[in-house]
Amino acid sequence: MEARATLSNVRISPRKVQIVLDLIRNKPADVALATLRLTPKAASPILEKLVKSAIANADHNHSMDKDRLYVAECYVAPGPIMKRIMPRAHGRAYRILKRTSHITVVLREQD
Repeated sequence: MEARATLSNVRISPRKVQIVLDLIRNKPADVALATLRLTPKAASPILEKLVKSAIANADHNHSMDKDRLYVAECYVAPGPIMKRIMPRAHGRAYRILKRTSHITVVLREQD
């Protein structure tokens, strides 16, 4: 049995999210929350909220034991990219890519 939580079109680069996801993969859910709470990265509050949502899904939808949950899978996929223009010298225009992410967290019970 697994509980899943997804977050789509988050306005943060997938590269920044991947760094924090690598910290919590295969950790117990309570350790993952503590790690996210103490990690000074931009993706930490977003992922903390997502892990809490996955825990709530496990408890409410699947009647899983909260104390035995661990982060089985967590991954990020690139979302749509917003393209913007930054004016530069001599009438040029540089393209700015504002990247977005689709984040998924899957929790399972330990055997």
